[in-house]
Amino acid sequence: MNLSFRNFSAPWWFLLLVVVALIVVGYVAVQRMRRKRTMRFTNLALLEKVVPKRQGWIRHVPAIVLVVALMLLTTAMAGPTAEQRVPRNRATVMLVIDVSLSMEATDVEPTRLRAAQDAAKDFVTGLTPGINLGLIAFAGTATVLVSPTTDRNGVSNAIDNLRLAESTATGEAIFAALQAIEGFAQVISGVEGAPPARVVLMTDGKQTIPTDDGNDPRGAFTAARAAADQKVPVSTISFGTQSGEVTIDGKNQPVPVDDESMREIARLSDGEFYRAATADQLHRVYDTLGEQIGYETKDADASRPWLVLGTLAALMAAGSALVIGQRLP
Repeated sequence: MNLSFRNFSAPWWFLLLVVVALIVVGYVAVQRMRRKRTMRFTNLALLEKVVPKRQGWIRHVPAIVLVVALMLLTTAMAGPTAEQRVPRNRATVMLVIDVSLSMEATDVEPTRLRAAQDAAKDFVTGLTPGINLGLIAFAGTATVLVSPTTDRNGVSNAIDNLRLAESTATGEAIFAALQAIEGFAQVISGVEGAPPARVVLMTDGKQTIPTDDGNDPRGAFTAARAAADQKVPVSTISFGTQSGEVTIDGKNQPVPVDDESMREIARLSDGEFYRAATADQLHRVYDTLGEQIGYETKDADASRPWLVLGTLAALMAAGSALVIGQRLP
């Protein structure tokens, strides 16, 4: 937590410091007047007998501590702020998972799909409660399995039931996510407008439907540009290795990851690109995304420490006055 002394919600309370300064001036003036009256007393021998011995500088401790307490309490009333990480209470996230046949590759143990399911479920359960989370699975087509909701059980169950299919239509998946986000925003938008949204896209290979990423109106790059227009960043996770293989119709087919396409989708949509070649790396990527998505930094009230310190200082001033001078300051 970083306290920002430049930001106070009610800075006009600092005007009370003028009163505190006047109290200090008055205290000093009273002490000088008392000293002058003492010096005018002609019989100093008698004075020493009838007046207790002074305690030196220590007698000023209660007054000094009281002034410190007043300064601390004034600062508390001025409303200091501090940057704090707080859970988001309104946001929409669409988790988009590739279920093409290449996810059956075993270069990530036990398979890419099984590792992806485990990591995705950890991401779901660890996401802050205020996030509305939806799930899309895609292969040759994209299917919205769960619309945005705060119910994590439904999303986790849907992840467990993911099934493989042919082809990879990455663009269709992104478009389906954008449509789900837009439909959900129309339902819940209030005076604050639509909640912020993000797409988390995890795939292991190159788009195959359509074959042209860049120019096809339903391609991944076109969809990424549409996401940028709607201010919905796409965080892409390129999952797997270059040596992945699957057996299709009795033949081994190489299924290398396509880092470049995923990096370009993230760039076009103002999102982030992540690379995960192992299950552990995928878990770390999801942990990072959970921190980024689930929390935000806000200027929050930070007056409590000042209030506590000021109250303690006032109590110390009263206690020291009773001990040192047998009276309150």
